[in-house]
Amino acid sequence: MELIVIGSGTGVPSLRRGSPALAVKVAGRVVLLDLGAGTLRSMLRQGLNFNEIDILALSHRHPDHVGDLVPFLFATRYALGYTRRQPFWLLAARGFAGFLERLKSAFGDWLEPPAGLLQLRELSPDGPDEATWEGLRVKSAPTNHIEGSLAFRLEAGSSSLVYSGDTDASDSLAALAQGADLLILEASNPTKIPGHLTPAEAGRLAARSGVRRLLLTHFYPPSDEVDVVALASREFSGEVLRAEDGLRIDLENQGSHPQSQ
Repeated sequence: MELIVIGSGTGVPSLRRGSPALAVKVAGRVVLLDLGAGTLRSMLRQGLNFNEIDILALSHRHPDHVGDLVPFLFATRYALGYTRRQPFWLLAARGFAGFLERLKSAFGDWLEPPAGLLQLRELSPDGPDEATWEGLRVKSAPTNHIEGSLAFRLEAGSSSLVYSGDTDASDSLAALAQGADLLILEASNPTKIPGHLTPAEAGRLAARSGVRRLLLTHFYPPSDEVDVVALASREFSGEVLRAEDGLRIDLENQGSHPQSQ
């Protein structure tokens, strides 16, 4: 299982950080966690192509997390760029089908992939749920952000990774993350913003979950002006990492390295 940080920022335009997106190579598949604006182009810089997306898991419907969904669906219609013929899966909270229909009411059939390509699986917004493929299990749990917000846990072999999406302190997230090899938590701002975690709160949640490592991400500009790792480390004794676009983490070898740009 390998994690590649595609975008570690927010909806605030930044030369350093793209909007939220993480790619996970696991069990012969590519799982994309969120799809913020600019993700499709940023994937190319990391050696990934949008044809490779097997599973697209969307944490919630805020624009900074789904901003490239319209361009992605639009691009699937053009064989000059999108040559995939195997179905891909879209995981999101129950009610997402209605959201897609509302998008189509604005854009029409330009957002309709070729027949049979898109497989939508709606997950419970109220409690634990899961979807499975050969060699891979994806679990979900609601988080404390907006209605329909989900966190995801990926399990393959002996490796496990949890992604919070946007969240405040959340019992269901702590339960989902128990014992994970890597917990990826938003740490939006060093000053408290309701519905989000500070770095210190992220550290406390990681400690409560008993995870091995913590990766902080989803940074507004003020978070780049402080040592977020140090703030989280006051609460969590395990290894803490700061996400940067292009960061790669190999969960099998427990190593990490920046991707050259």
